[in-house]
Amino acid sequence: MSAVATGLDTLDVSGTPRVPFTRLVSVELRKLADTRAGRWLLISIAAVTLLVLIIQMAVVLGQGLHVKFTDFLQGMNIPMAILLPVLGVLSVTSEWSQRTAMVTFTLEPSRLRIVAAKFVSILVIAPVALAIGLVLAALANVFYGAVSGDTVVWGNPGRSALLYLLLYVLSMASGFALGALFLNSPAGIVFYVVYSFVLAIPFEIAAQLMDWFKSLRPWIDFNFAQGPLIDTTISGKEWGHLVTSGLIWLVVPLLIGIWRIRRAEVK
Repeated sequence: MSAVATGLDTLDVSGTPRVPFTRLVSVELRKLADTRAGRWLLISIAAVTLLVLIIQMAVVLGQGLHVKFTDFLQGMNIPMAILLPVLGVLSVTSEWSQRTAMVTFTLEPSRLRIVAAKFVSILVIAPVALAIGLVLAALANVFYGAVSGDTVVWGNPGRSALLYLLLYVLSMASGFALGALFLNSPAGIVFYVVYSFVLAIPFEIAAQLMDWFKSLRPWIDFNFAQGPLIDTTISGKEWGHLVTSGLIWLVVPLLIGIWRIRRAEVK
């Protein structure tokens, strides 16, 4: 029956309060673990990190090497640096590849709020991943000292933790930006792998052959600029390298990706 026939007014939802942003973030966090790919990726990050540290410990003890806490942090970073950006990609693209974007944008019409909630959710994952890695690296360092008899060297763990937290935030944000740029899981992951591992080879060769490119590389190679974060030695001009290269490889793709999401047709 029509509204005129029943005497009912047109339904007005303009006064309905928005979905709280904290609820959007909690939903996006749950999405990261609800899918089979996301769940196993989270499990793989912890499992592979533990495996790498076990291998590193076997090599260190077998060859009688002298190591410190930052060495185990670098070992812990190998799987984290590879897998965390993939999680960042999937946090965006799963919405489109699984055709759930229509439901999401119907329940929350503001696409910018959804993008912001997704971005905050990966920022929450970063310190969780760091905490797991720090615990495993600390246990490895203590175990090394107990077995080898060497003095356990911690360095400055507080500074190291902060720098690695920034590293993981940048890694996940880079994956997020690529996911938003391509809106396709395979394309985002392949581009990340090509840039991170394939392009590093010609970049290194060019830097060895051409002095001008060696000076230019830290300003345009985001992965190279993050090296001092891994070594926990970043200072001075190296922060400028990180910011400048980050504008090229992180901020610009992210802005283009947000523009795409706002205009993309939902099917």
